[in-house]
Amino acid sequence: MELPSLPFKLPEITLPFDIPVLMHPPVDHFVIAIPVIVLLLEIMNLFVKKRAIGVTSFFLLLLGVAAAVAAYLTGTTDGKEAFDALTQAGQADLKAHKLLGTYLMFASVVVLVFKLLSAMVQRGLMKALYFLILILFVIGLVKQGKEGGELVYKYGANVERVQDLDSELFDTNEEIDELKEKMKSTSEKVVEKATEVKEAVTKAATDVAEKTSEAVESAKESASAAVETAKEKSTEALDEAKAKSAEVIDEAKTKGTEMIDAAKEKAAEVVAPAAVEAPATTETTPAVPSETKVPSAENTAPAE
Repeated sequence: MELPSLPFKLPEITLPFDIPVLMHPPVDHFVIAIPVIVLLLEIMNLFVKKRAIGVTSFFLLLLGVAAAVAAYLTGTTDGKEAFDALTQAGQADLKAHKLLGTYLMFASVVVLVFKLLSAMVQRGLMKALYFLILILFVIGLVKQGKEGGELVYKYGANVERVQDLDSELFDTNEEIDELKEKMKSTSEKVVEKATEVKEAVTKAATDVAEKTSEAVESAKESASAAVETAKEKSTEALDEAKAKSAEVIDEAKTKGTEMIDAAKEKAAEVVAPAAVEAPATTETTPAVPSETKVPSAENTAPAE
């Protein structure tokens, strides 16, 4: 059965000294043993009916209240030390153990009060009620002791080896955190290097593209200049060919003209003596047939 939470919060008790760890188990022995002894004394006193036994029971219960408060304080210290090393189930059981311990601390005061009332009011009903509360209180303490043992043996609460493992786990977690930080720093550096390499590659590609463009433009300009030069040389060669052709034609014309003039001169030389001898031979020389014609200078001139 799950106990309800306290309707109020207990105040923090500040002590002038620090409570050492692992003081809770030895204190618990007194918290459980004292009420059991008181119950045995009260049962014995039912038959013996000695006032000294009643007084002894009262002081033992008073000591039990002090032991219950000490158990609460030492349990709080040990619980804080063991809480982080426990599993979720162990942490839940530890919280329930603390709650039951708080109820038992208040119950020890209630038992002490009913002991006083039973001593002051000499009635069987009050004594019976006191016995019932004392028996329930002892049962609660036994149950609390059993649950405390389970916390130690089942979940390893405040066991030295568990504490060592927890310490090693804590150190390992710190190392993991450091490695994570280093990995994060390394990844950032890698990203920076990759960015630098990317920028360098981009810059190199841009430079290559610019140089290639310049080379292409230069090649175009060189090709254009070569074409222009070839055109100029072709034009010059054509002009020279035309000039040489004109010279050859002029020279041929000149030679043809000279040949014609020379032929004309020769024809004239042939025709002139014939014309001079013609009158003297008219009488003796028979008439030349009309069909026979003296070649003229024009007919004897060579064709151009």
